[in-house]
Amino acid sequence: MKLTFLGAADTVTGSRHLLSLGDQRLLLDAGLFQGYKALRERNWMPLGVDAGQLDAVLLSHAHLDHCGYLPALRRQGFHGPIYATAATRDLCDVLLRDSAHLQEEDARRANRDGTSRHDKAMPLYGVREAEATLKQFAALPRDGRLRLGTTDVRFTPGGHLLGATSIHVSQGGRSLLFSGDVGRVGDLLMPPPQVPPAADVVLIESTYGNRLHPAEDAQARLAQILRATFKRGGSVLLPSFAVGRAQALLLLLQRLRNAGELPLDVPIWLDSPMAEQATELTVKHARLLRISASEARSLTDRVRYVTKQAQSLKLASSLAAPRARPAVVISASGMATGGRVLNYLETLAPDPRHHIAFPGFQAGGTRGARMVAGERQVKVRGRWIAVNAEISHLDGLSGHADADGLLQWLRALPRPPEQVYVVHGEPDAADALRGRIQDELGWSVRVPQQGETVTC
Repeated sequence: MKLTFLGAADTVTGSRHLLSLGDQRLLLDAGLFQGYKALRERNWMPLGVDAGQLDAVLLSHAHLDHCGYLPALRRQGFHGPIYATAATRDLCDVLLRDSAHLQEEDARRANRDGTSRHDKAMPLYGVREAEATLKQFAALPRDGRLRLGTTDVRFTPGGHLLGATSIHVSQGGRSLLFSGDVGRVGDLLMPPPQVPPAADVVLIESTYGNRLHPAEDAQARLAQILRATFKRGGSVLLPSFAVGRAQALLLLLQRLRNAGELPLDVPIWLDSPMAEQATELTVKHARLLRISASEARSLTDRVRYVTKQAQSLKLASSLAAPRARPAVVISASGMATGGRVLNYLETLAPDPRHHIAFPGFQAGGTRGARMVAGERQVKVRGRWIAVNAEISHLDGLSGHADADGLLQWLRALPRPPEQVYVVHGEPDAADALRGRIQDELGWSVRVPQQGETVTC
């Protein structure tokens, strides 16, 4: 076996790992690079191998940094099958269409405003390419086991997100385990990750490789934010990932409403068509959740939807009015890199009455990371906006295992692997996890470089 690290090797984004098994080539994930501009520009570069020679893509889950490159891969000549769980396929149907639509909109805006460095701005891919890519998804047996020629593949539930898995690949007596994103024990929505089979080589993500989740109660912390903000007449903006995080926030808000800590006259607005669709899929796949089907169905009780961009702009403007009634708004994107959440940042961020609470991980270079770090000005749609609103980081809502959780996942493996590669983390996080694996487990471990090929 040979393994080539085509993404997420020196950063926490762009998950892409090429596994070569003789003449067979399997790509583990096909994610977008996000965050810093230098990373985003990698999305426009060739994959690094002939996409037309790939036999299949094995997809761990539906977040864009793991699946968002698939239509670009198709554009480069990949027309083979994409294997993923049914829930992952359903979520990709939502995410890839939305990603393509936003890229087309960004290109149109750049051409209209003359802000592109090129003669004509082009999207990385469009809606038609996304729709064609969705037809390449292949059904996965319910037990998660797959036979590709002489190669055995097994998908094991990993928590983290609907349909998320680790991926185990074996051939000729050699095996490799790719963690995907490891879910946390005690997640609001998802059960703990299941223990996958033993493997000779393990790829482990390290998003939280140098951090532990805070001990704070996320529900109590959110209640505190709501009380303090409403008291001064402000509204609370929750920039959220549309898939997974938005549903966890809705769950907390419904529980606070039922406990009498969120007044009935304070509206909850969900301004993300994708989050609305993802919530419907959450109910559809309720059997995968740790909450009951009835509580899943109640996620959108008394929630008001914002369906049109014009409605979003109007609501954002109305909340900024001097005597506006308080409200709670959930809007995407979760790191404030784009989408309708920018409508609210423009109007709410300059006003100290309001509170902007970022739930979950903020990748370096994103607008959300800069605001959480304390920057008092951010650039939105070409204009600098003052940040006078209160800013919080609700780190307790992350769907990732923290450093202790990642070590716990590794310790649970049936036997120690011969080699561990630490991927999908910022350099300091990846190296911190590497050190703990070496010192506490005594295993052979290293952090690979982008583009590096190793023999397994």
